[in-house]
Amino acid sequence: MRLRHKPYAEEKLKEHSQYVVWEPETVKGNWSSRFDKDQPLHIEIGCGKGRFIIEMAKLHPEINFVGIELQTSVIVSALDKQIEADLPNVQLVQVNAKDLTDVFDKGEVDRIYLTFSDPWPKNRHEKRRLTYKTFLSVYKTILNSKGALHFKTDNQPLFEYSLVSFSKFPAILEEVYLDLHNSDVDENVMTEYEEKFSKKGNRIYKAIVKF
Repeated sequence: MRLRHKPYAEEKLKEHSQYVVWEPETVKGNWSSRFDKDQPLHIEIGCGKGRFIIEMAKLHPEINFVGIELQTSVIVSALDKQIEADLPNVQLVQVNAKDLTDVFDKGEVDRIYLTFSDPWPKNRHEKRRLTYKTFLSVYKTILNSKGALHFKTDNQPLFEYSLVSFSKFPAILEEVYLDLHNSDVDENVMTEYEEKFSKKGNRIYKAIVKF
């Protein structure tokens, strides 16, 4: 899908530095300084337009959330939602997932969400998949010993690939759902893509992984 360029996006992001961390390396190891309270830290890699992370933050004021998105024209939509909600437990960061060890200290993160990541279906793009082994190494580094990775997708080939990648890494598969919306789960906040795909009848897959 071609992203619509938003020429105002970067300026708007800079105007709202209370929500957007422009030099995240400077708060590495001290992310609590960006929030009102020192609480468990959950991050979403590829937060897109922000629906998931904003709704999660509303449901869980006892948790601090960081939304991570590389595309300026996308993260500005997440900012719009945060401006409206004005949640004290949400911060946004524009950074590449491969660089997260520059942004978060070892063991600083309690949970990572990967929600409907780009499947990069061509074999030559395998290393770009967010469940490729080099990314898993990054996640293992920044997660604490009790932390977990929550991965959701509607893309069956990506899910199958990811299960193999987790196993080879190696990582521990705590929970696996082959049809999440028809499973007994206590809570499932949907992303924009999840709602769109599920309405089309697509099955939603989920795995919870520990390292």
